[in-house]
Amino acid sequence: MKDNARIAILHHTGGGNLGDDAIIDVVIGNIRRRQPGADIVVFSMNPDDTTRRHGVTAFPLRRHCWSIGYKSAKNPEIASGGPYRVGEMRNLLLRIPRSLLLELRFLAKSYRRLKTCEMLVVSGGGQLTERGGPWSFPYALFTWTLLAKIAGVRCLFLNVGAGPLNHSLSRFFAKRALLAADYVSFRDRQSQSLAVSVGFRRESHVYPDNVFSLTVEAPADEDQRPSRIVGIAPMPFPFSDLLTPPDDPQSIQAEFIEKLADFSSQVAALSYRLQLFGSDVGADPKEIEHLRTILSSRHAISLPACEPVSSVDELLSRIGAMDYVVTCRFHGVVFSLLLNKPVLAISHHPKVAELMRTLGLSRYCVDMQNFDSETLFEKFLSLVSESDNVRQRMSASLTGFRSQLATQFDDLFPPLAQAAVRRLVASAGTEAVAVGQERQ
Repeated sequence: MKDNARIAILHHTGGGNLGDDAIIDVVIGNIRRRQPGADIVVFSMNPDDTTRRHGVTAFPLRRHCWSIGYKSAKNPEIASGGPYRVGEMRNLLLRIPRSLLLELRFLAKSYRRLKTCEMLVVSGGGQLTERGGPWSFPYALFTWTLLAKIAGVRCLFLNVGAGPLNHSLSRFFAKRALLAADYVSFRDRQSQSLAVSVGFRRESHVYPDNVFSLTVEAPADEDQRPSRIVGIAPMPFPFSDLLTPPDDPQSIQAEFIEKLADFSSQVAALSYRLQLFGSDVGADPKEIEHLRTILSSRHAISLPACEPVSSVDELLSRIGAMDYVVTCRFHGVVFSLLLNKPVLAISHHPKVAELMRTLGLSRYCVDMQNFDSETLFEKFLSLVSESDNVRQRMSASLTGFRSQLATQFDDLFPPLAQAAVRRLVASAGTEAVAVGQERQ
């Protein structure tokens, strides 16, 4: 690879999930530490937000973009209006050909951009998912890996997560995307096994989630705090991950928040301070406010309005001021581990339970769909009593994860001096072979 190679990162980010933004930060940082001259661009769902947060050139990943909150946003590069009137666009015979034409134009522009790169890195844990249906994530990855293949651009799947992939078309797209890649690694064994089940049987690797290599500042001395703080992070119930959506999702979400409020009131009764927070600035604030309202109206616990964080650094700073963390999100667990905060996980997806199992903390994990507040409180009491052992286990896990990730990034993006040595050795080997052939 050239010292000033252009490397593209592809990630479905831009809706407000700070775990996704942390992944972008980590991948960019790891590449630049090893190859300072690399020109990095990002294909994302919200290019303006990606450029603002990460200081890189960003382009649309799909024809339809996002705004914060995962709301559909207009792609400024796609022309609207034209010779078609609104009434005509309601006609299916006109709408389908026009959509197809716009998609082909978008793919052609994306190909021209990708052609200028030497590598396409598909990063992010939840890329191999069918959230939004087969024509969302699965189709997008299929088209981008196909474009990379045609353009002769090396394609890497870097520590991605997989699932759910329930639809046959989603599984087809995922399989073809993986088969078109030059290197594939997953962030857990479950994702690797799912890939095998859809037909991907080539060599692949398992490495920890990329965010485990994020550099963080040590939190303030906990012994200086007047009282212990328990951070609680609710989230919307992930109905999009279910094969069959429920008939009454609102009541399920309300029941979840009520159980979390019951648990929180028990924690507060032990003189712990409660602090509500979220790691998705687009999706979590509504549920945080819902929980705060229930705590006030039903449990007489008054908490100040939660100021949403806007960056990974702000989120880490807030978690750093906590003593214990109760979270639903995968990267909520990861951030807690980075800061060595004993964590209690409410698993909304198998990936969360698998992460807690890998950490040896399965006893501190409950399922979001069927937990009860009493069980959650009992697990919290156990977490508190075993907090020293939990911290030691978390610290050891983090050390191992960081070592694995450092090795992987060194192999995939060798530092310039190391790359030069490799080229020298390869060149010397070639010359030796040539001399041997001449002598024969």
